[in-house]
Amino acid sequence: VATNPRGLKFQEVEAATIPRILPQVDAAVINTNYALDAGLKPKTDALSLEGADSPYVNYLVARPDNQNDPRVQALATALRSQAVKDFIAKKYDGAVIPAA
Repeated sequence: VATNPRGLKFQEVEAATIPRILPQVDAAVINTNYALDAGLKPKTDALSLEGADSPYVNYLVARPDNQNDPRVQALATALRSQAVKDFIAKKYDGAVIPAA
């Protein structure tokens, strides 16, 4: 936070505890995995969600010596498959964005 003209109070809390303390605060930023584990529905419970263009995405990476390993390539292919995209869409109802 560079400036705080409204005098808001911020408290850094361990991410896993945020869903439990949510009733005690006015607002919170919760990672999707913790929100889902707590039974929250990010698509409807959140005030805002990161979009597909968010810089905070997960990457599949490999060491240079195994990047062409057939198992790594199979995982990369699976993560981009329509079947996995359909599964993610159905399971997470828009709260998780599948690989491009």
